Amino acid sequence: VQPVFIEDVAELAVHVGGLEENLVCDAVGPDTFSFDEWVRLIAEKIQSPAKIIYVSPRIALFLARVIGFAVADVVLTRDELQGLMANLLVSGNPPTGHTRFSDWLSENADGLGTEYASELKRHYR
Repeated sequence: VQPVFIEDVAELAVHVGGLEENLVCDAVGPDTFSFDEWVRLIAEKIQSPAKIIYVSPRIALFLARVIGFAVADVVLTRDELQGLMANLLVSGNPPTGHTRFSDWLSENADGLGTEYASELKRHYR
């Protein structure tokens, strides 16, 4: 699986790297999705038989902890859940990227979800 949007991020970094002023910008687009739309798009493209259900944040955190215990990882934190619920994945700014996530997903769907990548092992061990 090729990393998402490397060229877009590199182009943005070069563009803003020469600016004198401080700048906050989103490396996004041109597609934008709500979290629900994003999950459903991924499920569709990888042809997942998983059922999407809605539960309270408290139950979601409990289930994430159970799964985390089973895989020896932290699957979801309270802060991450709060960010998702606050729609922090959705930018209100114009797109800065050119690569459509939906196109990237179509090209890389076969390799997604084929192995588990532990956040703890990746970053802290």
